[in-house]
Amino acid sequence: MIFPSMYYFLYYGAISILFPFLALFYQSQGLSGGQIGLLAAISPIISFFGAPLWTGAADASRRHKLVAILSTVGVVIVTFIFPSISSFSGLLLMISLFAIFGAPTGSLVDAAVLTMLGDRKERYGRIRLWGTIGYGVIAPFAGNLIGRLGLNWAFWGYAILMLGGLLVITQIPFRQSHSNGSFRGGLRVLFANQSWMLFLVMVFIAGIGMATINNYLFVYMQSLGASKTLMGFALTVSTISEIPAMFFSDRLLRRFGARGMLVIAMTTIGLRLLFYSLTTQPWVVLVIQLVHGLTFAAIYTAGVHYADQIAPPGMKSTTQGMFSGTLMGFGSAAGGLLGGLLLDRFSPGGMYAFSGTLVLVGLIVFLIVERRLVAKTQQSQINTTNP
Repeated sequence: MIFPSMYYFLYYGAISILFPFLALFYQSQGLSGGQIGLLAAISPIISFFGAPLWTGAADASRRHKLVAILSTVGVVIVTFIFPSISSFSGLLLMISLFAIFGAPTGSLVDAAVLTMLGDRKERYGRIRLWGTIGYGVIAPFAGNLIGRLGLNWAFWGYAILMLGGLLVITQIPFRQSHSNGSFRGGLRVLFANQSWMLFLVMVFIAGIGMATINNYLFVYMQSLGASKTLMGFALTVSTISEIPAMFFSDRLLRRFGARGMLVIAMTTIGLRLLFYSLTTQPWVVLVIQLVHGLTFAAIYTAGVHYADQIAPPGMKSTTQGMFSGTLMGFGSAAGGLLGGLLLDRFSPGGMYAFSGTLVLVGLIVFLIVERRLVAKTQQSQINTTNP
């Protein structure tokens, strides 16, 4: 598992350099909150459609490694060009290309790792933990580097680390189970699975809350007077909180299941957003960041595990693409756009208060709908047993 661990380290380390600083880069180009929100939304929207399409093509053609290599090469090229663009239309094109090429790689590697683990799939979190370590190790250096040399280094640093990730990908075996049925038939099975569809709806709502945090945390901290170095340390604190959640994810999955971890994550996301809205001092943000492990780590390990469980034969990459596309695609797009619109209308604190309330209300609706779905399933089973 050394090569997957290395890839996660580089991949998420690269994310820590670029993604938190995108909104600040857009602000430095003189864009409005609405324009920033649109740019934050368009990338995940493309990922929502792009991830399942790329991964589906990889499953259908059995060319998983080739797809992963092509997507990584594309995203590196785009990232080197990105900081030289200043117009809104040009930035819109760049972020769209970035999303197209970057959509499938994480899901393809996740599916490969789960296949490599075999009967030990619960240990996925311990492999994925190296991504958390990479994020935490690199984030404070990124904040210091960008604070001294400028925002362009957010893009160049990302591209350099992803070049390292490209070399590692060539050493990862991409083996998938084969299916005797058609790919379209497998898709029909997935979309007919009501529990899976409900799970994705809740992942979407959780993605809205997480995107509001990820896209606008630095904008919010800047409004509180925080330095870029403190912003980098905020990422480090949140990353450290992921370590125990990832390391013990196998125990959490056995204790609570994917559904239980989803509920825990959504509750924490909603409360975290509300606590942000009440904060007036930058250092308090560091304290709130400690609960990050119960948000991203919990929902990501639960989703990856559940997607692997329900996947029809030969479609594990496709289900991983559906999950990541919903969480970091459609949900992130909605959160990015909503956050930008709220930022124009309210203060950053008001934006977080609205988003937190939305997530908690969504959780309540989920619990009600889930109970009715379980009752309906049980009644159907009774009717089938006793015609």
